[in-house]
Amino acid sequence: MRWLILLCVLSGAAFADGEKAGDFDYYVMSLSWTPNFCALEGDAKGYEQCDRGTGNGWVLHGLWPQYEDGWPAHCPSAEHNPSKQETAAMADIMGSSGLAWYQWKKHGRCSGLSSQEYFALSREAYRSVERPEVLRKLDQTVAVPASVIEEAWLQANPKLKPDMVTVTCKDGRIAETRICFTKGLVPRYCGGRAVRDCTLSDALLEPVR
Repeated sequence: MRWLILLCVLSGAAFADGEKAGDFDYYVMSLSWTPNFCALEGDAKGYEQCDRGTGNGWVLHGLWPQYEDGWPAHCPSAEHNPSKQETAAMADIMGSSGLAWYQWKKHGRCSGLSSQEYFALSREAYRSVERPEVLRKLDQTVAVPASVIEEAWLQANPKLKPDMVTVTCKDGRIAETRICFTKGLVPRYCGGRAVRDCTLSDALLEPVR
């Protein structure tokens, strides 16, 4: 048995400790507000998505398989890892190829899909919602209730209901908007630990660069 485990490690096979791929209940699509991410950590690390003039606002952080309570991660999978071309092709909506690769390793393998199918579904989910245009008109940092950000999403997407959307914060700033979908990408309520509404009344929001 030990030699078999060692062989898998040396061959780079996509196996790791984790839950069964494809065995989950629904998806959470996480969208990160790039200006805030860059202010907190992206600028210090020199991430390309933080460059001036990129115009990045809400970018796709990931499409995450979920249980009704909790989520799988790093699932064993016999699917091939994506090529550099595949991950680079996701940079237009994810900000970088590195993020696409990380999301595949941690979450994509758990979908039970091939990398091509997983990234195609991620792009479809991203395109299925309208990102609030009002936020792209900011020309300075503002402090707003997190509930206002959620309301902006609901107004831009009448098909979404309050229990389908959650806004999170980090270090006093708006961090992400998370939207829940069935496996067929029909909006649905968010369950269990996927519901993490930020309650700040003065969350900071940086303008698009």
